[in-house]
Amino acid sequence: MTSPQPVTELFWAYWKTKTMLSAIELGVFTELAKEPLRGDELAGRLGLGPGAVGDFLDALVALDLLDRTGDVYANTPAADEYLDAGKPATYLGDSYLTQCAGLADDLTGVLRTGEALRGARTGRDFYADTYATSNSVRAFQRDMTALSIGSARVIADSFPWDDYRSLADIGTSEGALPGRILLRHPHLTAVGFDLPQAREGFEEYTGALDLADRMSFQPGDFFRDELPSADVLVFGHILHNWGLEEKRLLLDKAYRALPEGGAVLIYETLIDGDRRSNAVGLILSLMMHLEVPGGFDYTGPECQEWLREAGFRETRVEHLDGPESMIIGFK
Repeated sequence: MTSPQPVTELFWAYWKTKTMLSAIELGVFTELAKEPLRGDELAGRLGLGPGAVGDFLDALVALDLLDRTGDVYANTPAADEYLDAGKPATYLGDSYLTQCAGLADDLTGVLRTGEALRGARTGRDFYADTYATSNSVRAFQRDMTALSIGSARVIADSFPWDDYRSLADIGTSEGALPGRILLRHPHLTAVGFDLPQAREGFEEYTGALDLADRMSFQPGDFFRDELPSADVLVFGHILHNWGLEEKRLLLDKAYRALPEGGAVLIYETLIDGDRRSNAVGLILSLMMHLEVPGGFDYTGPECQEWLREAGFRETRVEHLDGPESMIIGFK
């Protein structure tokens, strides 16, 4: 008889995620960031009934989100950094709540119709709607930080930044990627390039990192305007939003903006070459169909070919964090 394990693992993956989201919504991690607490003390502060709290908190221990010493609970380092609402520079909880609310419900309809259900006719329509209000801009920026922060830390350590003096982050959102790099490499300066509506969130985020003297915001539209000049240009979760023509246009612009010896760095949840193993990359490509008509994710070799067509002399692909990888092209 065939094992049901592949099916049951996905079932329990849903419930693991649901358990984390409930803890975020209840404020578990924010409360424990103040001080470790016994289970009954935490339940009292959060207004929780006694019945299921013990199993709930111990499930969070099993998920590596809480530690328990005796009957006292505390955040793990990862939960303390990313799930405590009192740390706005690194908090990702609200982003996880909004990203998981409703988006997956649209997938069946998209598969039946072949059309996005968010009302966007093109990718530009999507971004016009997203950047229409200050609240929607900030929510989107937090989502992008949640998506990028793991890769940002690896890129800060793994790329040869000692060989360069400046970088420009294209579609920077809050500036999480250049922020993490500059914290690690004090000789660098950075420009965050994005639509004008992103300025406030960018300056708030980089100010919280105490990097305002080394990072500046440059407003612009990367389809209408030329890209900033820097030693390294970074595209983080940008190319997958667009069709092939737009992808090639942005890489052509990057080549023109870079000095000789400069580099372009592209990081995404790349689809594996056989389209068999990186489920997250394929699911994210599905999400592009939900949100951004024309957008799609791609493999490393596909992007390397686009880079060569743009004129880059050398390219390579490197794994980053979890399902993410980066492609580097040198001019």
